[in-house]
Amino acid sequence: MRPPFVITVDGPAASGKGTVAAGLAAVYGLAMLDSGLLYRAVGVLAERAGLDLDNAEAAAGIARRLRAEDLGDPAFRTRGAGEAASRVAVHPAVRLALRDLQLAFARRPEGAVLDGRDQGTVICPEAPAKLYVTAAPGVRAERRWKQLQAQGEAVGYDEILADIVKRDERDGSRADSPMRPAADAVLLDTSQMTIEQAADAARRIVEAARARWEAS
Repeated sequence: MRPPFVITVDGPAASGKGTVAAGLAAVYGLAMLDSGLLYRAVGVLAERAGLDLDNAEAAAGIARRLRAEDLGDPAFRTRGAGEAASRVAVHPAVRLALRDLQLAFARRPEGAVLDGRDQGTVICPEAPAKLYVTAAPGVRAERRWKQLQAQGEAVGYDEILADIVKRDERDGSRADSPMRPAADAVLLDTSQMTIEQAADAARRIVEAARARWEAS
C-alpha cells in the first residue's frame, strides 16, 4: 500500500519555509503542521509558569500536555517566543515528548505538509517530497525585522541578525535532531526570490516528487 503523500519543508528561521509550506498546503489541499510553533508554545508556556527554560524535565512536562489545538495564542509568534523555542528545542526530552504528536499528523491518510527543522530527517524521513528552504542570514534578518516591525515590535536589524546567527548555531549543533537537510531533500535558496517565485519553485519541486510517488 502506498504511503500518504507527505511534503516536508525544513530550514532555518525566516528562510521563507513557512510561507512556502502554507502555499503548498493550499495548492494540494493538505493540512499543515508548523512544528516550530510547538516548540514556541512550550517555551512561552514554560516561561509563564515561571520555569527555567534550561530545565529539560520541566519543559518536557509542558510538552507532554501540549495539543495541536492549543497553538492559536498570538504570543507564540513573537520574537521572544522564537528565542524560547530555540532554548527548549535542544532538550531531547522535549523533542521526544512532541514526537508522537508530529508523527500522528504525518500519518494522516490524506497526507500532510510538515514545516520545521527536522521533519524530513527525523519525523518523516520516508516523505515522498522533501524541501530544504534557506536564505542568506542577512536576507533572513531583514525579513524578520520587517515582520516584527509590522507586528509593532521595536527592535533593530543588527539585533535580529545576531539572533538569527545564534539560533542557526544552536539549532544546527544540538545533539538531538540537529537542523540539516535530509540527504534526498531539494535545496531551495530564496535569497533572491520574491514570495511568488519561491512558491512557484517549490510547487515545481513537489510536482516532480508527486509524479515519482504516483508512479511508484
